[in-house]
Order: sequence, then structure tokens, then C-alpha cells
Amino acid sequence: MDRSKFHILEDGCQAFGVTLTEKQIEQFEKYYELLVEWNKVMNLTGITEFDEVMQKHFVDSVAAAEYVEMEKINSLIDVGTGAGFPGIPLKIVYPHLQVTLLDSLNKRIKFLDEVVDNLGLTGIETVHGRAEDREQFDLSVSRAVANLASLTEYCLPFVKVGGKFVSYKSVSVDEEIAQSKKAVYVLGGEIGKVEKFHLPGSDMERALVVVEKKRSTPKKYPRKAGMPTKEPLA
Repeated sequence: MDRSKFHILEDGCQAFGVTLTEKQIEQFEKYYELLVEWNKVMNLTGITEFDEVMQKHFVDSVAAAEYVEMEKINSLIDVGTGAGFPGIPLKIVYPHLQVTLLDSLNKRIKFLDEVVDNLGLTGIETVHGRAEDREQFDLSVSRAVANLASLTEYCLPFVKVGGKFVSYKSVSVDEEIAQSKKAVYVLGGEIGKVEKFHLPGSDMERALVVVEKKRSTPKKYPRKAGMPTKEPLA
């Protein structure tokens, strides 16, 4: 294997304090190949060029490592995982994690199952539709495109009191944060850190919003599918 072609992946992960092994690089390579292959028959991503996937999907997914003590996290749920970001890259980098990938589209679940099988990942499950594991996870993550109030309603009920929800966002997130404060409070959370950074090796600005789970989420949340998006708590 020619490691030099993975310099964007390796340097990017290194910037977040992660040193990749040869096995992990091979897993990322296989993941890339499957993503491009399946993307020909279903819409997984608009980004398919090798270096761009390494940077904008894989390195971006690993960014949470810089701001969350991942070694202390045992269980993680990725809500609206899509093509598996950020859940699968985090699982590759931190094999000890027990990971649940949640998505509403069965076709994507089949793709994710193929990735999990081909990469030889264990301690990871895929769930279609709604998961029932309330307050079971140390960490919930999401790169899904939705406003923060809606995402918090979907994600925070899964998190244990004392755990965290991390939302991957663009840097222009301040107004969204302001509009989500009521929702975050009602759902038992509190906005913690808002980390803004440049994606390593690029001028692309990103943000991670860390919501800390302070109290149990009331049982009536999340509301039925679609409601958090149509009528965000505000």
C-alpha cells in the first residue's frame, strides 16, 4: 500500500491528535472504494474525488476527537448517519466504541451493513427508523442537515445524563444556537462548548456544537417523526 496518497487523511487526523495505523488506513481506503461504488446506483454523497472524501468526510468526522475525550466514551449513536459520517470514521479510529448507526432510509442501511462487513468492524449495529434506547449512550453525534433545535430533539433523548450530543455544523452557526436555546433546555440539555476551526489543510471553516445532558429528557420527546423538523421547539 502506498501510504503517501493518504497524506491528507493522515495529516488531518494528526492535527486532531489521532495517529492512524496501517490497518486503519486500509479500512478507510476500503470505505472510500465502497462509497464510490455504491454512489453510482444511489445518492450517498456529492463528493467522490479521493482527496476531497479524505478531507471533507473522513477528517471532518474525526474532528470530534479534538474536543471530546473519546477514550472515556464507551457508547455512541450517530443519528441520521447517511453514508456513515461521522459514526464509521470514529469507529475506525476508536475500535473500543460500541456504535449504533441510525438512519431512516433502508437503502442506506444496506450500504452501511456492507461497509461494516467489509471493514471487519465489530461492536457496531445499524438501525432503520427509530431506535428505542433512551438515555443509553455516552455520546450522540450528527452531521445531518437540520437546524440545531430539531437535531437536539432527535439526538438528546438517546444520551445519558452526564453525556453529550455533538452537532457538526458550518461556522455560521451562532444564530442557530441562539434560536435553539429553549429547545435544548426543555430537552434536558445545556449548550457547552462551541468549537470553531479550519478543516486541516483547507480554508474550510467548521463548527462543533457540544450540548451537555444535564437532566432526563421528558418522555414526550422526541415527538413523532417529522414533527421536530416541521415545528422545532422554540
